[in-house]
Amino acid sequence: MTTQPLDPAVAAFVAALNSGDKDAFAAALTDDVTMSDDGTERDVTAWTDSEIFSSNGHLDVEDVASDGRTLTGTYTNSTYGSMRTRWAFTVTDGRISRFETGQA
Repeated sequence: MTTQPLDPAVAAFVAALNSGDKDAFAAALTDDVTMSDDGTERDVTAWTDSEIFSSNGHLDVEDVASDGRTLTGTYTNSTYGSMRTRWAFTVTDGRISRFETGQA
C-alpha cells in the first residue's frame, strides 16, 4: 500500500471515531450500514457502542490504499488494548454503507 489521502467519507468516519462524537459518526454512515469484524457480521450499533464509544476507541491510521477506502493502522480501546487492524469501506453517495475490520 502507498500512503494516500483518505476518501472524505472515510476521513469523517475516522475523525468521529477518534473524537468519540456519536452524532458525527452516525452522520458518516448510511441508514442501512452493515459491517463485519474479523469476517463475522455484526450489529453496527451494538458493535460501535461496545468497541468504540464505551471503550474509548482510537484509530491511528498508518497506511492508506490508493483508493482512500482501505487502510491499516493501530486500533486501541480500553477493552483490548492496541492491535494492528485493517479497515475496508464501501462509500455510497458520500457516506459509509459498509465497513469491514479485523486484525492485520
